[in-house]
Amino acid sequence: MSGLRRRGRGRGRGRGRDQGRDSGQVTIEFLGMTPTIIVTLVVLWQLVLVGYTYTLAGNAADEAVRAATAAERGARQGACQEAGRDKLPGAWEGGAGVDCGTAGGYVTADVRIEVPILFPGTISFPFTVHGHAGAVEEEDD
Repeated sequence: MSGLRRRGRGRGRGRGRDQGRDSGQVTIEFLGMTPTIIVTLVVLWQLVLVGYTYTLAGNAADEAVRAATAAERGARQGACQEAGRDKLPGAWEGGAGVDCGTAGGYVTADVRIEVPILFPGTISFPFTVHGHAGAVEEEDD
């Protein structure tokens, strides 16, 4: 009987030692995965910045057209460009371009914004996002 107890206890002790070695293995595996996790997060953040830049370009184009249709004919270009840049955050405003046009009773605005790399306001991709909007010209009665 006493021999059986010793064997049972011996088996339990062996398992405890194996678990201690496994926890070290988990730590090593996690450290090996850390660069992959960080790269994945960086790529996802960059995709968020690209998407946000598309949103900003579309909104800036809408604002520019709205201001151009409400302005007098001679002041349309200036009002359009000012309104297109007005709603952009400072980091995106520097590389932005706003072009406005009128043809056949239709006012258009095209906005170009450079996509920042990781931190807005530092470096930009050589990739430009375009926003376009148009509206029918308002007539004065």
